[in-house]
Amino acid sequence: MSQPLAGKTLFITGASRGIGKAIGLRAAADGANVVIAAKTDRKHPKLPGTIHSAAEEIEAAGGQALAIRLDIREEDAVHAAMAQVAEHFGGIDILVNNASAIYLAPTPEVPMKRFDLMFGVNVRGTFLCSQAALPYLQQADNPHILNLSPPLNMDPKWFAPHVAYTMAKYGMSQCVLGMAEEFRPEGIAVNALWPRTVIATAALAMLGGAVRPENCRKPEIMADAAHWILSQPADEVTGEFFIDEDALTRAGITDFEAYAVEPGEKLLPDLFL
Repeated sequence: MSQPLAGKTLFITGASRGIGKAIGLRAAADGANVVIAAKTDRKHPKLPGTIHSAAEEIEAAGGQALAIRLDIREEDAVHAAMAQVAEHFGGIDILVNNASAIYLAPTPEVPMKRFDLMFGVNVRGTFLCSQAALPYLQQADNPHILNLSPPLNMDPKWFAPHVAYTMAKYGMSQCVLGMAEEFRPEGIAVNALWPRTVIATAALAMLGGAVRPENCRKPEIMADAAHWILSQPADEVTGEFFIDEDALTRAGITDFEAYAVEPGEKLLPDLFL
């Protein structure tokens, strides 16, 4: 089995749990260096996992780990983190903008504090991390940026119920649209990845039980799809808005049943598709 990410350094935001951690674990199986850049350095009262527990799992999976407590809204801290990683591992090959804030509510019910959080993390954080990683990616062999964000779909039905969240999430996708073209001459790939179905992560609990885990897929489907994207030649695969199933199909995987939390149960489609 080939290990295309062996020796590569991945900087993954929000990687203490969920999809970000799963992407890190899949890369670790190749022997990659994985940076867990997230805010949770102590046990959260409602959510499992910290940057330190994730680092232990990365090492157990065969990778090298570096845990960094980081709020991606803080400019100086982000630049310092990138420099620390480059010094520790000798560079940065891949940036995964996974950290995201969600608040699904109609306009009158969105506190501006929540609005600012979504735009601070999703839009500003993604832009800032991409900007700060750029000098290191420019020196890398086969550099990639991967944003966990949806295809841009201007159907009003995706805006009306939660316009604030949609705008913030589409901001990440607009970074893909613009940066893929901007960085194309430098051979830096910029792509997006989004799940066909809802993924069972600890964040589901924060939605108040509206989604049952049995109707979801496991984070591993996103991890395997990301692994395929990040293994592709950066000058050939860029500017694409991948759905997990489509990326895996291109990787030669067409049986997705193993990714179901409860095989045979009806799967809920994710937003924006």
